[in-house]
Amino acid sequence: MSYFSQTIVDFWRAQFLNGDILHSDDNFTVTADPDLDENCRVMVLETIDGRAMAVLTPELAVKAGLRKRQGLSIAGFRQALDEAGVMLHGADRVYHFTEAEKKRLALDEPVAGPRRLSAEDGALFAGFQAQASEQDLDGAFVELDHWLVFGSFEQDRLVCAGSMYPWMDGRVADLGVLTLEPFRGKGHARKVVRSISRHAWDLGYEPQYRCQLDNAASILLAGKAGLELFGTWEVVSPDSAV
Repeated sequence: MSYFSQTIVDFWRAQFLNGDILHSDDNFTVTADPDLDENCRVMVLETIDGRAMAVLTPELAVKAGLRKRQGLSIAGFRQALDEAGVMLHGADRVYHFTEAEKKRLALDEPVAGPRRLSAEDGALFAGFQAQASEQDLDGAFVELDHWLVFGSFEQDRLVCAGSMYPWMDGRVADLGVLTLEPFRGKGHARKVVRSISRHAWDLGYEPQYRCQLDNAASILLAGKAGLELFGTWEVVSPDSAV
C-alpha cells in the first residue's frame, strides 16, 4: 500500500490495531478493543493488496469464541460472527488519492467553476436540496454545515455540491457529492471532488470517498476524479441482534 500516503495507512491501522491482538499473520489480523463505539463494535477492512483486518469488542470476541480459535482466516472470522448472530452491514468501497495523483492534482491549474460555500449560501443551498430526491440526499449526505463544502454552477444555479467532515477522529475527511439529475455527465462532480480535495490537503487532511459496492455511478466518478480503490470496509449492521 506504499502508493497511498503514510497518513492514510496509519489512520486505518489505528482503527484496527488498538487493543488485544487475538490473531495475526501475513494476511489477517483480529483485535479486541474495549473502546469501540456501539455502532462500530465490529469492523472489517479488506484492502486491495489481499490483506484483511478486523476489530470487535472483547464481549463479542468471547461470544464468537475467537479466543479459542487457532489459525483464524477472514472466512473463519465471518463464519464465527454468523454463528454468534452478528450481522454486518453491506460493505463500502473506500477510495483515496495515491501520492502520485496528489502530485498531479497539485500541479493542476485551478478549475474554473467550483467555489467554496458558506452559511451565506443558505438560500441557494436550500433551493438545490429542494430539487433533489430524498434518496439522493440520503445517499450523498451533503450538508451546508459540514466542515468543508464546495459547489459547481451553471448560469448562477447551484447544480452540484460536495461536502466533507473529519472522520473517526483522524486526519481523514469523508466526502459526499450530489449532482442534480439534469446536470449529470457534464463533469461537475469531478471538478467539485478535485477542488474540495485540494483544499482539504491545504488544511492537512486526506480526502476519502466511499460508496456501496453496486453504486455504478459513484464508482465511475471515483475513477474520473483520480481516486483509487483502497479497499472495502464493513461495520456491524444496525439490524444485528447481537
